Amino acid sequence: MTRGRSWRWLVITVAIATGGVLGATAASAQPAAPAAGITSAKSQVCITGQVLCTEVQDYYHAFGGKYVGHDEPSVLYYSNVPGAGNRNAWQVTLPKDPPPSVIPGRSWSFQLTPAFWFGMAMCDSQSYPQVTTNCTPDSDSNITPLAQHSGTAFTELQFYPPGWVKQFNGSSCDPRDWCAALNIDSLSENPINGTVLNPTCQNQILGGTEYINFAFLTHSGTPIGPPNPLQFDAATSGNPTRPDVLFMRPGDHLTVIMHDTAQGLQTVVFDHNTGQVGSMTASAANGFGQIQAAPTGTSCTEIPYNFHPMYSTSSPATRVPWTAHSYNIAFDEEIGHFDYCTNVDNTTGTCAGQEGAPGDQEPADADDAGCFPAADSLLVQVSGCTASNAPGFDGTSYLKDWPDGNRFLHPTPELFSSPLTGPFLSTNYSTAALESDAPRVEAADLGGACNTTTGANCTIVPPTDDGQPATFYPFFSITRFFPVGGSCRWFIGNRIPGLTANDFGGVTQYGTLLPLQFLAFGGGGATVTRFDDFQNNLGRNPCPA
Repeated sequence: MTRGRSWRWLVITVAIATGGVLGATAASAQPAAPAAGITSAKSQVCITGQVLCTEVQDYYHAFGGKYVGHDEPSVLYYSNVPGAGNRNAWQVTLPKDPPPSVIPGRSWSFQLTPAFWFGMAMCDSQSYPQVTTNCTPDSDSNITPLAQHSGTAFTELQFYPPGWVKQFNGSSCDPRDWCAALNIDSLSENPINGTVLNPTCQNQILGGTEYINFAFLTHSGTPIGPPNPLQFDAATSGNPTRPDVLFMRPGDHLTVIMHDTAQGLQTVVFDHNTGQVGSMTASAANGFGQIQAAPTGTSCTEIPYNFHPMYSTSSPATRVPWTAHSYNIAFDEEIGHFDYCTNVDNTTGTCAGQEGAPGDQEPADADDAGCFPAADSLLVQVSGCTASNAPGFDGTSYLKDWPDGNRFLHPTPELFSSPLTGPFLSTNYSTAALESDAPRVEAADLGGACNTTTGANCTIVPPTDDGQPATFYPFFSITRFFPVGGSCRWFIGNRIPGLTANDFGGVTQYGTLLPLQFLAFGGGGATVTRFDDFQNNLGRNPCPA
């Protein structure tokens, strides 16, 4: 397909140009001073929801059972074309929110999702399963039995909606504009031996056992502060109020490119409405790094590292072996992180009043954490909590507050194309699959009733605090009436009159339970089967770009 090749060449040129602007230089591998032995706020960001971390299959051993799961409906893409696992381009139109004044029934993007993102599997020799330091980038030689698998990380290129609490406490960068960040999540765990990173080091790094490299996309391609887990500082690296950070307006049409370079994965966003470009390369020169696996002792060493994509192609075999989802190349909508709260306790960040939307409120419970009063909001004056709704799925993500064509009350949808790959970013992926990790976040270790060993009591529509199915669950649809940059786009939410061409059966689109093999913790290489996802492999790509 040749439509739109001019913009592809333009952005490829921009990507190459910005790839040379690497700016920040990381220090050499360095040990950190021992921690004081208490759990640090920096290590708890995945648990508190300050950072949106990749969904871990085994919470118990990674986080001591504390980690609260993320509900993540996704579209996965498969192709046997070389490069499909490490090089692609997407078209995106950002949503527009209704007016900021608070009236009954009105919703905003930040209430529905703290971020949507594009994913890709990465090499990280210090990450799970830590059985070999060899990982050949961009190669399907990494498709091996789990006990011999190369260390794997996962990239999420995250886009954050405006209008609520500012990063790095909340997920908004600006009162009205969107921003984006390159997140690379690794898991410092050896499931074969049954070991994780030593507690002293966990307390010093961003994310703890699931350590994170985090960098906002910037105009220069230079991070605004060190992105690696050891040197990361929320006041600098996590503060988007810098002139160099890329901001995007609601409604802007974007081209998003993810591709490998000699220095590491480069992500580029080109805003067609403003002509602005933001990028970030996951390179050692930019301050990205691994954390050396050290299950015993107190050492904590950051190793400067170029993060490269792991696979050549994309298929069910090119998965990340420690995540609940089965994905490699994917679009993901993170949901279930907002619920209203009538009275926030500022000393604890919890809800001391009623939870729930006006007209359907009840006393707050344990999942109402990460709470902020309306006064903390950058624009929309509502108070609420951002921790996962698990195990009571009754926040705004589970109400009919999603895009439905009513622009006075609800946002417009995120519109995104299927990705294109190949040497000229002109080849469609052949197959798409719809996937929800609802079983994992409804599981017994998170307070739910789902048995992920047998699949019993696992549902696509999760239960509320009352034990009844949630009012609503968002589903993906496609439209063939989109005039900009192509004829087909995906979106998530409700059916939208005049826009929805196919909704794949609504909420039933996520299909049936998907069995996946995982390494048993401390099992010497033995595997277990878990039903952590529903999946519907469509057998084709119904929405070619």
